[in-house]
Amino acid sequence: MNKEKRKTLLAPYDVDVDRGFLPMQDPLVAVPAVLQGWCQIAEQLPKLLVAGQVKQFVQAMPLLSTDGLKTTAEWERAMLAFSFIGHAYVWGEKEPPQSLPASLAVPWYAVAKKVGRPPVLSYASYMLHNWRRLKPELAINLSNTCLVQNFLAGVDEEWFILVHLEIEAQAGSALASILPAQQAVAEKNEKMLEEELRLMEKALTAMYASLLRMREKCDPYIYYNRVRPYIHGWRDHPVFKEGLIYTDVTDYNGKPKSFRGETGAQSSIIPSIDAALGVVHKDDYMRHYLNEMRDYMPPKHRAFIETIEKGPAIREFVIEKMPKNKALRDVYDQCVHWMELFRTKHLEYANDYIFKQHQSSQSNPHEVGTGGTPFMPYLQKHRDETAAHILTKEAAEQD
Repeated sequence: MNKEKRKTLLAPYDVDVDRGFLPMQDPLVAVPAVLQGWCQIAEQLPKLLVAGQVKQFVQAMPLLSTDGLKTTAEWERAMLAFSFIGHAYVWGEKEPPQSLPASLAVPWYAVAKKVGRPPVLSYASYMLHNWRRLKPELAINLSNTCLVQNFLAGVDEEWFILVHLEIEAQAGSALASILPAQQAVAEKNEKMLEEELRLMEKALTAMYASLLRMREKCDPYIYYNRVRPYIHGWRDHPVFKEGLIYTDVTDYNGKPKSFRGETGAQSSIIPSIDAALGVVHKDDYMRHYLNEMRDYMPPKHRAFIETIEKGPAIREFVIEKMPKNKALRDVYDQCVHWMELFRTKHLEYANDYIFKQHQSSQSNPHEVGTGGTPFMPYLQKHRDETAAHILTKEAAEQD
């Protein structure tokens, strides 16, 4: 299948062959004029956080209208600014507040409702819409991108997010192979399916290579103490027993709301590939947590995952054909294997960057992830469940 046909298949879901789940157009750098006051605070966050002045600046802001926002890019840029400011307001000082001022809560909620995500910093704002190219004519990769928005700034914060950015871009060809692969199953075309799975394997290999670069410029100590503290949410967090009050947000009726923090589990890549390869996780709390993470994804990306889940099932077709088609089985197994490796490396990083670090504050617990879960057993569980889907083991047992 040629590139243009792939683009046509992916377009309804805001997915691209070359960009994956990254926006079709590069994100806006400047906040729209209607929100210039907030733009100034967002730009100064690294200085305001060091000075301990975020709350004073936010509380001094008047209530601004979001009516002047028009394009999707403008709404997303506003969401990025409000999300960073909101988390800086909550986590920027020693004692987290129990409520947000109306001047922040009301427009943040309005923007969040428009983009289809909760008013909290999610992966879509933290990464998907938080970058620019140094040279617009060159590729989206680690050597040609930087962040639009930071908390404290610095090499480690930039690198941590930009590694994810490169992985998202590399995932494009893997995502673009899924719907044609399912079409091949529907048509019972074994050769076409094998070709599509080889494209997926190639992309997964590149994604893993990028993940291996995390340690180059992101130190575990710096990550834990200067990057991670600002991305926690207020659900299942020891500091917030009931949640956070969004002052004057009518739909919340003055009641505290609990939202999960930014986490890689909110990326749509792994759920999409899991769905394509038929990697199923046991029906327990952690599976429900993964499903909940979809609420923090852009709506069209959620729809893409749901479309894949409807089938036809690639795994079942491979199992049916593998007695006579070892090549098809082997390339399927390679895709699952790269997913296992990816999850194994992620587990290793979680152990070194978080679990092994010394907890000095209740606000930044090292046994609970930024999404509010006991992440070590969660990551190990999903790695093991992925490995269990490799068919070669099943074939050996049948022979």
